[in-house]
Amino acid sequence: MTAQNYLWIVFVAIMVVFLVVDLGYFNRNPHKIGPKSALVQTVFWVLISLGFSSLIFIFIGHEMFAQFVSAYLTEEMLSMDNLFVIMLIFSFFSLDEKYHHKVLFWGILGAVVFRGIFITAGSVIIHQFYWVLYVFGILLVYTGIKLFADKKEEHADFENSKIVRLARRFLRFTPSPHNGQFIAKENGKKYFTLLFMIMILVETTDIIFAVDSIPATFSISQSPFIVFTSNIFAVMGLRAMFFLIENILHKFHHLQKGLSFILIFIGLKMLAGIIDIHISSVTSLLVILFALSVSLILSVIFPKKI
Repeated sequence: MTAQNYLWIVFVAIMVVFLVVDLGYFNRNPHKIGPKSALVQTVFWVLISLGFSSLIFIFIGHEMFAQFVSAYLTEEMLSMDNLFVIMLIFSFFSLDEKYHHKVLFWGILGAVVFRGIFITAGSVIIHQFYWVLYVFGILLVYTGIKLFADKKEEHADFENSKIVRLARRFLRFTPSPHNGQFIAKENGKKYFTLLFMIMILVETTDIIFAVDSIPATFSISQSPFIVFTSNIFAVMGLRAMFFLIENILHKFHHLQKGLSFILIFIGLKMLAGIIDIHISSVTSLLVILFALSVSLILSVIFPKKI
């Protein structure tokens, strides 16, 4: 077996242990996740991700290490917008805070499955048609430019969204959360609960964001191992990060500009291959770290006007 195969085993073991311990022990009953617990979980996932990247550095090499960290940071930045939309969903439906963890847990578990499918399909397509990477490059440049000019919508009407209308057409819903259940009985009939509706919206949101994040990761690395592990580590840490920064996310308003710069850079890097210009993974990592640092610093120096 190769070193990469052993790291696949380590990765799967980490994910399985997390799912069992998190759902089966720490969060058996609905409860609000406090700032201290959220901080501990966020630090845990950052350390686990960095630890895994160090194993890549030791056993596979610095090139794959740089690709992993670049993809991981890019995905984390893209997740910020995802978090913002999830917060809007929870706020719109006035979801009790003690149910936030359950929705995010199952939503993220679904995200792992769907991203696995998307990444596998993307890897097969790129292997057969390498020019698709240049399409990804164009898509990322367009997305980056559009993101730079866009403003966040803070008054979305999720009740009238196409996803909700479609779900209500085929499923029977009750407005009650029924103590954190997804399916409940009322008057002898089975109903899907408000919690299930919210989970559908969270899952759909992640699928939409994956349209940007997966091409971005493939533009950084064409290794399915790097693309999948970096994506999933970032997604798994997303839930803890939500509870940590839900009250301060709006303060980092320049992150969107930093992310747009990164997407444009990655897209142009991919397109530069057409004229035989190649930028190393280490250089890309330094550019991404620089953009992230500058956007955070500018957010602190120039706070958002209320």
